[in-house]
Amino acid sequence: MDTAVSVQGLTRRFGSFTAVDALTLDVERGKVFGFLGPNGAGKSTTIRMLCGLLAPTEGRGSVAGFDISTEPEAIKRHIGYMSQKFSLYDDLTVEENIDFFAGIYRVPRARRAARKDWVLQMAGLADRRRSLTRELAGGWKQRLALGCAVLHEPPIVFLDEPTSGVDPLSRRRFWDLIAQLSGQGTTVFVTTHYMEEAEYCDALALIYRGRMIAHGTPHAVKTEAMPEDVLELRVDRPFDALAAIEGSGLVREAALFGDALHAVVADAAAATDALRRLLVEAGFAVESLQQVTPSLEDAFVSLIEAEDRAEAGRRAAAQGAR
Repeated sequence: MDTAVSVQGLTRRFGSFTAVDALTLDVERGKVFGFLGPNGAGKSTTIRMLCGLLAPTEGRGSVAGFDISTEPEAIKRHIGYMSQKFSLYDDLTVEENIDFFAGIYRVPRARRAARKDWVLQMAGLADRRRSLTRELAGGWKQRLALGCAVLHEPPIVFLDEPTSGVDPLSRRRFWDLIAQLSGQGTTVFVTTHYMEEAEYCDALALIYRGRMIAHGTPHAVKTEAMPEDVLELRVDRPFDALAAIEGSGLVREAALFGDALHAVVADAAAATDALRRLLVEAGFAVESLQQVTPSLEDAFVSLIEAEDRAEAGRRAAAQGAR
């Protein structure tokens, strides 16, 4: 596959702290790639290295065909970047922001009017072109920031948690724009901690404590990366039932999932009868109890729990060896 981003063993340390640990991945050209992880996992540090803003400590990689260590300035000219703070100037009007970024990105003068009109139409701001940016609602700012990031029609755009702090409807509309960009051949590399957004990606990687703990399509991550099974339980008094099964020793972890419970177990066949018997004997009315395909949230939490257990084991082994 033709790759837009390719890194091998990418590592970044700050003193004794390793923010990104031996990351290896490829992003196919023209696809939407999701980088999923909690705050502090290393997502933004990775983005900064890929954008040529931060030199890696170890490893190698390329973005748009340019080496991240030796050609950072060339990378900057061939990418778009949008941060969670939108990178806009609140004291400028909508039109002035577009003009400013057109100059920063060196959009040819012959193309600037057409590109400005495209941004205004895409963002739905044609009637508010002279409004101060600070007066815009979050969803409008979000679309304006995206338009400014792709004014120069880059082959790759990096979006660092771009939907943080905006309402669900604006988030959905924003992802419609991302899909349009991808359909036109733009590679979109987006970081997020919203599980439902990850479902919109063609491929994704889960990162935790600087390490990639799973990658693949959303379906593959849910069905292949997670070693445990997930049972869905529908019972009366689900909150009380949650407390009962959490202390039973029959589940690895459990959580409320809408009006049901999701329980992560080592073996669904072995746990089903035991859980049903436990709940009935405790006085709960069990409506249904069945194995289901894990959600991305199930998979992500399970993989993080497994990583924490492995890390605890490594620390115990290191202490025992002293």
